[in-house]
Amino acid sequence: MVRLSRFPGFLGLPGFLGFPALRRLATLRRSWGLLTDFKFEQTRPDIFYGNLAKDTSNLVEALCEDCVGKGLDGLKVLDVGGGPGYFATAFEQRGSTYFSVEPDVGEMSAAGIDVHGSVRGSGLDLPFQSETFDVVYSSNVAEHVAQPWRMGEEMLRVTNSGGLAILSYTVWLGPFGGHETGLWEHYIGGAFARDRYTKKHGHPPKNVFGESLFNVSCREGLEWGASVADAQLVAAFPRYHPSWAWWMVKVPVLREFAVSNLVLVFRKD
Repeated sequence: MVRLSRFPGFLGLPGFLGFPALRRLATLRRSWGLLTDFKFEQTRPDIFYGNLAKDTSNLVEALCEDCVGKGLDGLKVLDVGGGPGYFATAFEQRGSTYFSVEPDVGEMSAAGIDVHGSVRGSGLDLPFQSETFDVVYSSNVAEHVAQPWRMGEEMLRVTNSGGLAILSYTVWLGPFGGHETGLWEHYIGGAFARDRYTKKHGHPPKNVFGESLFNVSCREGLEWGASVADAQLVAAFPRYHPSWAWWMVKVPVLREFAVSNLVLVFRKD
């Protein structure tokens, strides 16, 4: 087991003083806006995912500015689990060349958006050569695969030397860990949340526990990140929190309930 004491200084507040662009982005106003959008995830995915795409491109660009010294302009970006294509426009507007990989044909065509760089494939076995992209990121996908850290290793494999791999996922014990099955039901158990949703709505949820939704903890992500051999874990923080709440990542138990979504940022050796 990897000891959490091995984590570098970024887990403390002083360690983030070198991330000015990220700090400017991580405001309470942003956090509130993202929270209020959550209610549209199932009923108006164009609103929810459209705004999430803009925020994700802002986040990735801020990390590039802080870690690489430049924005997204001219960079080749891979989105692992790109879904129906809402993210393509947001990244292309920042001058990047956008590619996505998505295993579900239904997801790829759901919004009727044509993404020229979209490839059908699995995040567990990315259909690209090693060291192909400047930035590889995954937004809210790891909790939907049975082997999230294998996906993380694949993301690092296809990242160029000196490039960034950014893995963001929903923590199971956070309030949104159960996704559309509810805010509290998953605390009793994933199967209970699934069955209660099915009984209430007359059909199973889109995200079925044990099949397309899994229990992924904050601690597991931090331990895996610290164990990676060919990249440096340069940042780990709660994705949707204002910067003054980043300290929660440091506190065992609390982080499982309060972080909600963990971002792991790697700089490839």
